Parts: sequence; structure tokens; C-alpha cells
Amino acid sequence: MIERYTLPEMGKIWQDEFKFSTWLKIEILACEARSEFGEIPKADVEVIKQKATFDIKRILEIEETTKHDVIAFLTNVAEYVGPEARHIHYGMTSSDILDTTLCYQMKSAGELLLKRLLDLKSALRQRALEHKNTLCIGRSHGIHAEPTTMGLKFALWYEETKRNITRLQNAIKTISVGQISGAVGTFEHLSPKVEEYVCAKMELTPAPVSTQIIQRDRHAEFMTTLAVIGATLEKIAVEIRHLQKTEVLEAEEYFSKGQKGSSSMPHKRNPITSERIAGLSRVLRGNAVAALENVALWHERDISHSSVERIVVPDSCIGLDYMLDLTIKLIKNLFIYPENMLKNLKLTRGLVYSQAVLLKLINKGISREDAYKIVQTSSMDVWADQSKDLHSELSKSAEVKKYLTEEELSEIFDSKKTLKNVDYIFSRSVEID
Repeated sequence: MIERYTLPEMGKIWQDEFKFSTWLKIEILACEARSEFGEIPKADVEVIKQKATFDIKRILEIEETTKHDVIAFLTNVAEYVGPEARHIHYGMTSSDILDTTLCYQMKSAGELLLKRLLDLKSALRQRALEHKNTLCIGRSHGIHAEPTTMGLKFALWYEETKRNITRLQNAIKTISVGQISGAVGTFEHLSPKVEEYVCAKMELTPAPVSTQIIQRDRHAEFMTTLAVIGATLEKIAVEIRHLQKTEVLEAEEYFSKGQKGSSSMPHKRNPITSERIAGLSRVLRGNAVAALENVALWHERDISHSSVERIVVPDSCIGLDYMLDLTIKLIKNLFIYPENMLKNLKLTRGLVYSQAVLLKLINKGISREDAYKIVQTSSMDVWADQSKDLHSELSKSAEVKKYLTEEELSEIFDSKKTLKNVDYIFSRSVEID
């Protein structure tokens, strides 16, 4: 039985409790730093650490009046702390805690997504090795091309997932920054040492230059990376959707006992998981575009990015987490039908070996143009008449008989030769990890 998706870890990152807790942690760390540098009494910091807390309902109530979430938060915290609250948020601007928190949330979410990607990589590797030599037809333009193996399909996705892991690692590094630099990023009222102290405790790197905000090219890189990962998942899903077509049926999504495919047709087994993945990838791309639109802001800061990010960043992180969970289960539980693969491989009655014949004739000294014409003539006859096969047609060709023996022709139509370099390909990828 496949377990349902749950998002306790990822969902928690984007809840108000996590956000306000992180705000409070940053504010307390800034006070700690200032006390370390002798700017405020240590006793006052101890009071702040003991008393500082918040009530989400009360914050929202205050915000109804202030129309400012950070002020509402600070007002509520001050209600608990008392006079010592005067040290909280000293020399800081709202974005110091907003942006440092958002980057911390994105870093935390990215690390969870990274774990999912590693699980997907492992699942793809296992299926690649399992079907390393499972022969199937390769297709270009949706038309039968030449034989390949199902293991190579999984290996291809495995390699792309490895690249996505690197991309996400880089994006996490890019977004893992913080700032405590004041109204326009000049540290006018607060020492840069406070920023260094806070960021070190938060496992973030101080943004080398900031304005009132951390620059949004960082967020855009993170969001476009999520969209690229989503595109890979869609790529996998689209291939599986094709392989599950009734007239193809080389692979099929897991179909559980009691599952229904259609409200009207009891026989249906639809690729609903793959279709869901493909659909959600569009949301990630749309959100990435919104993130790119946020890069250009007025002067040192405006607020046009804020409302966008409150939607697109959590939605993309949660959405991709869900998509990865679906894809891992899809790959692990995917039904593979080698018999149908062989049946489809033979569907065009040897046409998929046309290039092998072409090259063999060229090796015998015929020009490429003449060899192509010879093979295409027989191939078109096979396309037109389903009772014919390419091997037989070529065997009857006077032109072919001039250059190739029947034994040489038979070797060309041996599908096992397709596998001769599969080990080599795997040695460069799947089997080195």
C-alpha cells in the first residue's frame, strides 16, 4: 500500500508559529550581540530572554489597527517583556527580520527538498540497474527509431536528478544569507558586528551589500531552480504517460485495490499521478516568473515583492515537496512490461534496423546517397504493406545481395547487439556512485 503524502516538516516552516519564532530569535540574538559589545546591560538581555514571547491571535488583532505586521509583533512582545523591550529592534528595520527570516525559511525548505531529491536519485538508480538490459524501442518524434533499454531511460533521469541536486545545493547556498543593516543597509545605527553575530547563530552568511532588503536575484535563483526540478519531474511524468497508453503499455502507474479510474468507465486505469505532476510543474514555472519580476524594485526598496512572495515561495516549496513525494512513489512502484516492449519493438517488422543496414552498405564501399536509396526503397515497401518485413525485403533485393550475405544481414537484425555499449554508459553514470 502506498502511503499518502503528509507535509509536517515542510508545512511547519511556512506556518505563523515558525515565522514569528524566527523573528523573535533574531531580535533576541541582536540584543545578545549588543550586550556582548557593551551597548546594553546583560541583565536586561536576561529579562528579555526570560519574558519574550508572543501570541499569534494578539499579533493579528494589533495588526488590524497598525496595518503593519512587524510593529504588531513588536508591540505584542513588548506587552510580555516590559520596559526592557526598548532594546528590541534597536537600529533595525522591518526587513532585517523579514528578509533574514524568509532566507532562513527558504534555506530550511531547500534542505528538506534536497533530502527528497536524494531519495529520488536512489529510486531511479535502483530501477536503472534493475532494467539495465530490458530491451525496448527508442522513439524520436514519437516514431520508432532504434532499440534502447528501459534502464537507460531511468539512467537518463538519474543523471538529470544529479544535476538538480547540484543546482539546489547552489541555490541553498545563494539564499543562505541574512542582514541586520538598518533602513538603507548602511549600519547607521547598529554595528556590522551585530549582523555577523546574528547570522553566525542562524547559520547564515551576512549579505556583503544590502539596501533595506536582501536582493531578490537570490530568491529568483532559488525559485527558478525549483522550476527546473519541476520540469525534470514533468519530463519523467510525460514519458510514463506515453508508455501507459493502451496501444503502448510498456509501463503503468501502480493501481491499488479499490482504486477507480473513471466515474463512467469501470475498465479505466489512468495515469493520474503523472498528470498531477505535469500540471503542478506549470505552477512552479509561473511562480518562478513572478520571482524574476521581483528582482527590479524601486531604489533601496519598495514593497511590491512582499505580497507576491507570501504566496509563491511557500506554494512552490510545498508544491515541489509534494511532487517529489509523488515521483518517488511513482518510480518505486512503476509496473514495467518487458513483453509489451518486445512486442512493440517488432511492431514495424525490422524497420528499426534500417540505419544499421545503411552503415553496413556504406562500409562495403557504396556512397551514402546510393545506400540510403536502397534501404529506403525497401523500407517504404514495408511501411506500405504490413505483410512484409525489412529483413525479407532486403534479402530479395538484387542491389543488397551484391554487397551483403544472408549471414551479414541476419547479424544486423539481432537485437542483442544494441546492448553492447550499455555497460559502458552505466559505468560513466549509475555504477560509479
